[in-house]
Amino acid sequence: MKAPVTDPPGRHRRAGRTLAGAVVLALALAGAAAVTVSAPFGGPGRSPAPGAPATAAGPAPSPGAPGIGDPLMPLAGNGGYAVRRYTLDFDWRAPRTPFEAGATISATATQALSRFDLDFAGNTLHRVTVDGTPAAAERHGDELVVTPAKPIPRGSAFTVRVAYTADPTQTRHRDDAIQDYGWVPTSDGTVVCAQPDGARMIFPANDHPSLRAPVTFRVTTPPGVSAVANGRLVGTERHPDGRTRWTYDSEQPIAAQLVQLAIGRFTFVDSEGPRGLPVRDVVPDGLVADTEEYRSLTPDHLAWLEQRLGPYPFRRYGVLVGDTDLPVALETQSLAVVPRDDLLGDRVDAERNLVHELTHHWTGDSVAIRRWSDLWLSEGHARYYERLYSDEHGGADLESVMRAAYEQHDQWRHDEGAPAEPTDATLFKVMRYDGSALVLFALREKVGEETFGRIERAWVTAYRGRAAGTRDFVALASRVAGEDLGPFLRPWLYGAHTPPMPGHPDWQVDPVAD
Repeated sequence: MKAPVTDPPGRHRRAGRTLAGAVVLALALAGAAAVTVSAPFGGPGRSPAPGAPATAAGPAPSPGAPGIGDPLMPLAGNGGYAVRRYTLDFDWRAPRTPFEAGATISATATQALSRFDLDFAGNTLHRVTVDGTPAAAERHGDELVVTPAKPIPRGSAFTVRVAYTADPTQTRHRDDAIQDYGWVPTSDGTVVCAQPDGARMIFPANDHPSLRAPVTFRVTTPPGVSAVANGRLVGTERHPDGRTRWTYDSEQPIAAQLVQLAIGRFTFVDSEGPRGLPVRDVVPDGLVADTEEYRSLTPDHLAWLEQRLGPYPFRRYGVLVGDTDLPVALETQSLAVVPRDDLLGDRVDAERNLVHELTHHWTGDSVAIRRWSDLWLSEGHARYYERLYSDEHGGADLESVMRAAYEQHDQWRHDEGAPAEPTDATLFKVMRYDGSALVLFALREKVGEETFGRIERAWVTAYRGRAAGTRDFVALASRVAGEDLGPFLRPWLYGAHTPPMPGHPDWQVDPVAD
């Protein structure tokens, strides 16, 4: 009997067109009539703001692009500006109850702007200002199109404020490992699962994994209810009515898909990782004791990964125990979400999930993907180290797991695309997990364990805090190995058929079934 390869448990269960044409198609698919917010401040709506004539200073102001050009998600992110910081204000009231919210976006114009877009879905929009002056705002699907009262010169800093009523019941569904995402309700609050494009249901954003900015969170909660978000707790402020405002600072830039905001009756459990790294778990009050055994392993997991990938790349870490039935864990930056059921069962499975999400902090969080088709670099690495750790700590043998994945690889290529060639619909299928971990295993078998280790450490070091893609990885691996690995890796990443596995001539791929 061949060793089974299952879809990823928890989060691990998720396993020639021009840009203009893609944007037009995406807008057409949105299918919704534009909704214009005009009563509070009027303005020209969707029509371009009048541009000044071209001068020696540069071209006339023009609209920022509604997307940054990712072929899989053409409207993800926005052109014409760079975000310097988000400041988010949430006045939480009760589970599944709308509440007042605001976002302040500090940005710099990278072109002269007549208008610009924000990624923002759902929620009830109240007003938008740019540098304190009312601006016209118009909704087209997930695009919030903002036309300021006057054009914004290239290189200028500007501030956008968006007031809205947030809807904490707002979710979306994908037919892959992500399942339901966005606001994820719990019995006494919420957790946020924003990957891949759910941040726009939480706040107006520049929502693409390659785009990052620091975030300040200011969350007000009722008595007895806590709030937690990425990064450091700056402070709390008790209001006369008994409500508390919690302020968090992400400390380092963060992609919108990795933002976390959780509200509930929590216990904060502090410990230390290697070299005194602060570790703070956030646990629903009734789950502290039952989840302690596996949560307490985090310092060991950190030490094990640091031996292979170098120092942990952020200032703190912790596990947020999700009191939810959704089988979704997520590598939200510095505070990974792990569902309660993942921590209440078998130790081998629990450690697989914990190591997977922690690995992402090197590959996926610190080294961000350049575009969505590079997701194999994030999920493949997390799955590889999860499997390697499990092999060394009582789980399935790595080679047997990889052999089982090899046998199914042509079928996955047929059904879900090669590792670096997903579609939007197959983005979080098993090929991006076990199928992509197999590519890394093949590279290790090709260059040897010592050289592979040097490639991995060089990868997370050279691109720390940056976005990188498949071409970057192939080029870096080639430099470290001292040979051109492109002819070896490209068939693994893009080919219609699975190449032979180095050192394992007896491994065979199963026939493809339509």
